Amino acid sequence: MSDPHLLKMVHFGEGSGTPLLIVHGLFGSGRNWRAIARHLSKDRPVVTVDLRNHGDSFWNDDNTYPALADDLAKVISHLGGKADVLGHSMGGKAAMVLALQNPQMINRLIIADIAPIGYLHSQSDNIAIMQSIPLQDFDRRSAVQSALEEKTGDASLSAFFAQSIEVEGEQLRWLLNLDALERNMQPIIGFPEMTGHYSDDALFIRGGTSDYVRGSGEREIARLFPKAEIRTIDGAGHWLHAENPREFMTILSDYLAV
Repeated sequence: MSDPHLLKMVHFGEGSGTPLLIVHGLFGSGRNWRAIARHLSKDRPVVTVDLRNHGDSFWNDDNTYPALADDLAKVISHLGGKADVLGHSMGGKAAMVLALQNPQMINRLIIADIAPIGYLHSQSDNIAIMQSIPLQDFDRRSAVQSALEEKTGDASLSAFFAQSIEVEGEQLRWLLNLDALERNMQPIIGFPEMTGHYSDDALFIRGGTSDYVRGSGEREIARLFPKAEIRTIDGAGHWLHAENPREFMTILSDYLAV
């Protein structure tokens, strides 16, 4: 019998060796990483997951990083006990907590545009916008996307949000547990107090125009991940893997190949 509290996984590639586990950010899902996963699976097995309260994974009232890290630990155990881990944004914080708590499960750690610190930019306003859309009045995802764009004023952000709408016949529903994410917003934008440090190599990739890995973020990376290397993709923002996928995959592939 399958474990109802095991994250939804999608496997790419049929090769052997250490799998690469890709962990998405807030409001995302594994499907956002399909193109990169397919590309990287030419050289290694790759697995994407939907985090709890996202995509096709289970919903739970607890969306704190220790809980997310425990979910990732269960996935890695299911995959054989050790994995390369790539985490972006919220998924990067979950991956960092996993590495600090269970370093033996990590072969190589890659964190995309996030630091082990608290941030001020809450996403509660965007949750309120998504909750304000009466999905029962729509029968197409594209129409909801247009309604989201009217409220956000941001076409790309609205398209991203709309990817988390499931169409079931004539019914639409969110694949995001918006209530739980709102209740957990402070821990999501924060970072738990962690003792010790991760003693192995790690790679942090940041966007040159992003402010997520600067100042205090760099200092906390150096404290908790003393062997970390920070690489910058010039001209890219927080969504560096989507804005410059070629350079992102080159950096990632080179790191994994060593």
